[in-house]
Amino acid sequence: MAGKQKVHNVTLLPGDGIGPEVTSAARKVVAAAGVIVDWEIMDAGAGAIEKHGTTLPDETIASIKKNKIGLKGPITTPIGEGFTSVNVGLRKTLDLYANIRPVRSAMGISIHHKPIDLVIFRENTEDLYSGMENDIAPGVAQSLKIITEKASTRIAKAAFEWAIEKGRHTVHAVHKANIMKKSDGLFLDSVRKVAIKYPDITYKEIIVDNCAMQMVMHPEQFDVMVLGNLYGDIISDLAAGLVGGLGVVPGANIAENIAVFESVHGSAPDIAGKGIANPLATILSANMMLRYMGYGKDADRVQAATVLFLSEKKHLTPDMGGNATTDEMVEALIAKIKLLR
Repeated sequence: MAGKQKVHNVTLLPGDGIGPEVTSAARKVVAAAGVIVDWEIMDAGAGAIEKHGTTLPDETIASIKKNKIGLKGPITTPIGEGFTSVNVGLRKTLDLYANIRPVRSAMGISIHHKPIDLVIFRENTEDLYSGMENDIAPGVAQSLKIITEKASTRIAKAAFEWAIEKGRHTVHAVHKANIMKKSDGLFLDSVRKVAIKYPDITYKEIIVDNCAMQMVMHPEQFDVMVLGNLYGDIISDLAAGLVGGLGVVPGANIAENIAVFESVHGSAPDIAGKGIANPLATILSANMMLRYMGYGKDADRVQAATVLFLSEKKHLTPDMGGNATTDEMVEALIAKIKLLR
């Protein structure tokens, strides 16, 4: 097909630990899907400190701004050395305001009999993650929770627009406005104003602690969820635990015209270089990237191949109960992709 001949420039941040291994796997799957990518490999994370003196070099930011699309492997943030988190730095510098986490039981081993198919929209730029903390007295620390109408409205609109585009039916706003009446109250009020503009989408609200319980007991009731930064961080990891863990859940960080796709698990330095890292989360994140780039049919094929691959319960890495290497898992998945051409 003529459309397949276009070459896309994508910034690749291999990251630390198992990052180079799992991003290499993702590159192979993208190629198997038939999408041609010119990967611009840039430094970030602990491995960039010796060369650049920082975990997030200016050259890396410039590359993402130029290419508009990035794929990131897991990155280690040094502890106690004064370096800020690369994830936080990317979100703030590039205004990656929406963290999107699809969670599907078909992508893992669900602990529930009913299928789970939900998407979490987490606001990425403010809340308690603004980093505004102070020691206000001996033995007393203060952390400021910053909520703005602009950021709350923006993430709500992203969630509802996605629901319309993907044919979803319900959006839940998760909050604690019964206690934090000003901050969470503003978030909730902002989401409500957006919800009015989407009458075809059922809008519901749920208090975060009840949400956590409902996620464990009846996760199938959730479709699209919109949350602030802290609640989104916690609930998205809880949701991942219901379908097999962070090793099978992809993620994306979206700005107005820039997107960085990433797996959200750690860099696992204890198994780095052993060839047994599970690449599925990074592969599925790259597949989200393909959808973003307009290759929906190719992404559907990769997703179908992944479901087929997992259903056979073969060629799985040790974290999934198997004894396959990373390369063996990737080769088996690519065989399924080719089978579905």
